[in-house]
Amino acid sequence: MKTRDMNRDWIATAETLSSALPYLLRYDDAIVVVKLGGHAMGSDEGMELFARDIVLLRQVGVNPVIVHGGGPMINSLLDKLQIKSEFVNGKRVTDEATMEVVEMVLSGMVNKRIVQAINAQGGKGIGLSGKDANLITCEMTDPDLGFVGTPTEVNAEMLRNLFEKEFIPVIAPIGAGKNGETFNINGDTAAGAVAAALKADRLLLLTDVAGVKNAEGVVVTELKAADVEAMTAAGVIAGGMIPKTETAVAAVRGGVRACTIVDGRVPNAVLLELFTDHGAGSMIRS
Repeated sequence: MKTRDMNRDWIATAETLSSALPYLLRYDDAIVVVKLGGHAMGSDEGMELFARDIVLLRQVGVNPVIVHGGGPMINSLLDKLQIKSEFVNGKRVTDEATMEVVEMVLSGMVNKRIVQAINAQGGKGIGLSGKDANLITCEMTDPDLGFVGTPTEVNAEMLRNLFEKEFIPVIAPIGAGKNGETFNINGDTAAGAVAAALKADRLLLLTDVAGVKNAEGVVVTELKAADVEAMTAAGVIAGGMIPKTETAVAAVRGGVRACTIVDGRVPNAVLLELFTDHGAGSMIRS
């Protein structure tokens, strides 16, 4: 009986691989930018599974780029240091003391955890921040937000050079100002800017929710940019979902083929979204 069950498992695996072939061909040499949110990072086991999926993408000819957040980790350290934070429209107000903690957590602890996980699965992860080689140049978003930056330039050529060497870039959303300032960038915003600069085939925003929900609380699997704007104006899209959907709309209008807000808690969410009909969230097109 065990042998029969194992045979069924092998047959199911073979069928899955076979059915994925059209998608593998579709994404050969494609650029896929994945925003990994702090809430979506989960356990060590979850990180291992995510890293394995990313390495698999690289092995089948996809060029993945990871842009990560780290809000929960930043909040934890700020609490320990008794540094208070405020948020305006989902964006952290960042003074000098907060900026030091943000850079330390994102460029250090979080970035290297993801790189290590990718390398442990046989990939060639390389950790970067937006300050490296002027990868992301910023201007101040709003004086009321302090050292929060809006990307104005992305060094896409550097990332393409890394693709040629089969590296997997892992980017912390820290940017440099033209006068030497260091800026905290909303992770979704940074991912959208990177995806647009690369004219990426797909932008995946991994988070801890199932996707964009309509007024009845049902996840909408496909939306147009105009739908997003109407739902935001009506108050259906609110809170932390606003910067995500704004990023998606800006990205697709900036040349990204499609952006999907993906439930990162779902095992193999990235593979489900790219290589199956099922998908794993809400896709937004221009």
